[in-house]
Amino acid sequence: MVAERFVVVGASLAGLRAAQTARKTGYAGPLALVGGEVHLPYDRPPLSKDYLKAGDGPEDPTFRTEQELEEELGAELRMGTWATGLDPARKVVALSDGTELEYSALVVATGAKARTLPGTEELAGVHTLRTLDDAVAIRAALETGARTVVVGAGFIGSEVAAGARKRDLPVTVLEALPVPLVRSVGEEMGRACAALHRAHGTDLRCGVKVTGLTSDDGRVTGVSLDDGTTIPADLVVVGTGVAPCTEWLADSGVTLHERDRGIVCDATLATGLPGVYAAGDVAHFPHQLFDGQLMRLEHWTNAAEQGMLAARNALNPAEAKAAMGVPYFWSDWYDSRIQFVGVPQAEEIRVVSEELGEDKFLALYRRGDRITGCITIDRPAQIMKYRRMIMKSATWAEALAFAGVS
Repeated sequence: MVAERFVVVGASLAGLRAAQTARKTGYAGPLALVGGEVHLPYDRPPLSKDYLKAGDGPEDPTFRTEQELEEELGAELRMGTWATGLDPARKVVALSDGTELEYSALVVATGAKARTLPGTEELAGVHTLRTLDDAVAIRAALETGARTVVVGAGFIGSEVAAGARKRDLPVTVLEALPVPLVRSVGEEMGRACAALHRAHGTDLRCGVKVTGLTSDDGRVTGVSLDDGTTIPADLVVVGTGVAPCTEWLADSGVTLHERDRGIVCDATLATGLPGVYAAGDVAHFPHQLFDGQLMRLEHWTNAAEQGMLAARNALNPAEAKAAMGVPYFWSDWYDSRIQFVGVPQAEEIRVVSEELGEDKFLALYRRGDRITGCITIDRPAQIMKYRRMIMKSATWAEALAFAGVS
């Protein structure tokens, strides 16, 4: 018989919220929190924001001290320990230190890792931005006045570019697509984001392909493009997306998505293996609010909400509830805040701010007769109102009326 133990694998936001929720909902049994990084659970948004700012060092992003975690959770903390396998028949998780953890309920919140440029792992001056150690290294390079090249004009890469420009450093952003972020937010919004970069002196180059890096004595010196040019660089930050951390589940019997190898769950975040749920960046789930569309979300709010929900459902599967939170994310570029709610796939994207003759960007996304998304620049008071409308399945006409157009 498997001993009672609630195990959470992954000690970032989703994992921490799962452990906290277990205690808050009355679970009093043994609890283990396993994290691959040596650091205690910490907040990731400051890594691409506060950590890149000039001036005094950033605040410690750690959520709790070790003593606070032990007092709050009464948990066995296994930091610096990777999960290496899952045996659902025996209900055990194998760990990198050679030990095993039995579980009666398990939440997988192993998140995702940043993609890198092949062959650059040992090249000094080349970084991704996913972990606290990444942020410390990039900040140190910026403080030396590094000429910066960002590969990929996504949100993380764009925040790095903004941080460098605010230090008055030369920055080039390289994007393979003709318009940045078009897959995430649509062409019009992508053009608005491109305009933000150019207005602040960032050299944004779209429709280009990186063919390799140049180096000298093991340190990067430039980025080569398919047109034959090489852009000088002391710091290269690769922002070309992430991949779910699921290698350790390869022989577990869990279903992995054919495209990105994320965990395929049902609407309650159950994986199909007895007692095993997933949460956060690693989980694909059918969102009932958007016609059952299967999605995997890499957002802070989603990680927090799903971590809590997965814990509740894992500990009380008879009353499991579906994940229904409206996706939301934000990104800070230069002196502007970009915010998005809902989903970007739409039959129509309407730039309302242009119709109203307003500078602050506002666009609404439609499917059928419903509003299903909204994106804004520097409209913090409005975005959550649209999130509530999406949650309530408001009509397109209602959304337009609220925006002040017909």
